Amino acid sequence: MAAKVNTKIELQFGGDKAYTEEVLVSMAKEAYGAKDIKSLDIYVKPEEAKAYYVVNGDITGSFDL
Repeated sequence: MAAKVNTKIELQFGGDKAYTEEVLVSMAKEAYGAKDIKSLDIYVKPEEAKAYYVVNGDITGSFDL
């Protein structure tokens, strides 16, 4: 069995903006309302300074970065 690899993801853009995976998840949950989330997909578009999310495969929304 392969050993678990610790990872860190940080999106950096615009010279002074940086968002970790945890921060993006938190922002998406806050934008959605953090109720009854079974799955959460986040798509980041730095050129628009926005992130788009899909909750439970069918509920969509976005938030500003």
